[in-house]
Amino acid sequence: MRIGTLMVPALAALALAACAAEEPGRDVSGFDRDYQAELMNALLDAQPGDVIEIPEGNFLIERGLSLTVDGVTIRGQGMDRTILSFAEQRQGAEGLLVSGADDFTIENLAIEDTLGDALKITDGENIVIRGVRVEWTNGPSTENGAYGLYPVQSKNVLIEDSVAIGASDAGIYVGQSETIIVRNNRAEFNVAGIEIENSNDADVYGNVATNNTGGILVFNMPHLPRPGAGTRVFDNDVFENNTANFGHAGTPVASVPAGTGILINSNDDVQIFNNRLRDNRTAHVIISSYRSADFSRQLAPEGFGEYPEAIWVYDNAYEGGGGNPDEMMLQAARIALFGPTGRLPAVIWDGYVAPDYAEAGWPEDRRICVNDAEVLYVRDPDGDAEPTVDAAAFDCTLTPRDPVVLDL
Repeated sequence: MRIGTLMVPALAALALAACAAEEPGRDVSGFDRDYQAELMNALLDAQPGDVIEIPEGNFLIERGLSLTVDGVTIRGQGMDRTILSFAEQRQGAEGLLVSGADDFTIENLAIEDTLGDALKITDGENIVIRGVRVEWTNGPSTENGAYGLYPVQSKNVLIEDSVAIGASDAGIYVGQSETIIVRNNRAEFNVAGIEIENSNDADVYGNVATNNTGGILVFNMPHLPRPGAGTRVFDNDVFENNTANFGHAGTPVASVPAGTGILINSNDDVQIFNNRLRDNRTAHVIISSYRSADFSRQLAPEGFGEYPEAIWVYDNAYEGGGGNPDEMMLQAARIALFGPTGRLPAVIWDGYVAPDYAEAGWPEDRRICVNDAEVLYVRDPDGDAEPTVDAAAFDCTLTPRDPVVLDL
């Protein structure tokens, strides 16, 4: 997001980024190299209803694993007791790829240091990821795999009690899917801690997102087969997401400002409430459109909803943050509006409005409502681009969304 470029074009200021030092990875010299053949055969021979039990231990896996059978459970003995390390992976784009398999459960193990994505699940229904840790043990690095826990194009997805560390895109990512619960997880030192993208009906709650570049993202991207809408983000702890962005240039997350708590981009019907947000140095909540994002250089297809609508932010607790935003122009706006030691408001909106609404006004059920903070936004972003702080303009409410219910 290059929201800052809209704020005060005539001003410049310092842009500071917290540099995350890359650490040595895990020493795998003593890991078991023999078990991998047994595990590969178990996956190849799996039948519906099988439970593949992986014993306690540290196992080195040199090739990507795959599964295509319905109704299989993969179970370890704990995310710190059963470790599948791909530190010497020579083949495969993922650690474990599960494709076209319904009623799949994976639980109680760790997947470390994969070449690409750690756990990718595609085209499945009734997917449970529970107690799984995915991690790149060398710390934040652009060379790390893109996604940690990565269900895509799936239906009925539950991710709970899991951990994602060090992904160069998103630690926990659910894309192009529907009916989703992401709860009680920890996402740390990823570019995006938790991301819901082009998906429908998602509840994200009880999670800890810290030390990422952006804590929790709700995106809609063009050029994907389906749009998304309808996410609740609530009861999460989202703090100190100030790690310098280490995403690959050109990816959407590479433009997320370090110090972002929760970011909504071009998505509709999103409700953010009862979260505890602390010390996210750019802003606790950013609401933006496709037009202020770097990827807007791509030509959006006809009908793509560029503007976030029906966004409701309320009853969150804010502490600190906003004192050292990650973009020069946001720094300039901060100083110009609040003084050298001032802070930006907890919520930033880029100010872009659908042309129909700019002329006729927002329909009541499509407004951006913020009940718990002032909002910094750009008045007339295509014209004079005047940064403005207001609360009264966002004093409205929307109909609460129904909880997501999964029978898993």
